[in-house]
Amino acid sequence: MNGVHDLGGMQDMGPIQYERNEPVFHAPWESRVFAMFLAAGAWRKWNLDAFRHAREVLPPADYLLVSYYEQWLSCLRDLLVRRGLVSAAEMASGVPAPGAPKATPPLTADSIPATLPNRIHAHRDVRVSPRFEPGQRVRARNINPIGHTRLPRYARGKVGTVCLDHGVYVFPDTNAHFLGEKPQHVYSVRFAARELWGEQAAPNDSIYLDLWDDYLEPA
Repeated sequence: MNGVHDLGGMQDMGPIQYERNEPVFHAPWESRVFAMFLAAGAWRKWNLDAFRHAREVLPPADYLLVSYYEQWLSCLRDLLVRRGLVSAAEMASGVPAPGAPKATPPLTADSIPATLPNRIHAHRDVRVSPRFEPGQRVRARNINPIGHTRLPRYARGKVGTVCLDHGVYVFPDTNAHFLGEKPQHVYSVRFAARELWGEQAAPNDSIYLDLWDDYLEPA
C-alpha cells in the first residue's frame, strides 16, 4: 500500500542516524515486547505479513513519532483484539473477563531455546515455474495496491535486470490478508541508480531489490 511507512526515496526525511555498537534492545521493555510478539504469534492467529501490514496502517503521525518497538506494541495490541485472543475491554483493563476460556499457551518457557532458531520461514519447497531468468530485463509493475505489498514506490515502473533467482517464497500481498500463500519465485533485480533517481545519481551505483514474480513484467 502507499503510506508513510514506504520511506525509500523520499526527500527531506533527514540523515540516517547511525549508532555504533547499537544494542539489540535499548531498554528492558523492548525485549518484553519482542517476547510477547513470539508468545502471541505462537497461537498462529496471524502471520508475519499481517503483522507488517498492521504497522503500515498506523496513523502517519504515530508511525513517525514513536519508536520501533512502540510500533510493535501498538500492532500487537490491535491484532490480539482483532483476531479474538482478547476483548477490547480486557485489553483496556488488563483483567480477563469473568468466564473467559483458558488455554495452555503453545509457547512455554522450556520450548523457547528450540523455537528461536526456527521461528519464521517464508521459503516453500514446491514446484512453481519461474516467469523470468537471470540476465533478463524486467520492469517493476506500476501498481498502487490498497493492501500490503513489498514493492517500494521508488521502483515502480522502473527497468532492471534479473541477477539471481532465490527460489519460491510466500507472496506477501495475499498472505497479509489471509488470502493464501500464493508461492512464487523471488528474484534479485539490479536497478541502475540513475534509472531510479535520475541524472543526479552516481553513474556507477546500483540497487538490488528482491522482487516476486507478480511484481514484474518483461521490459
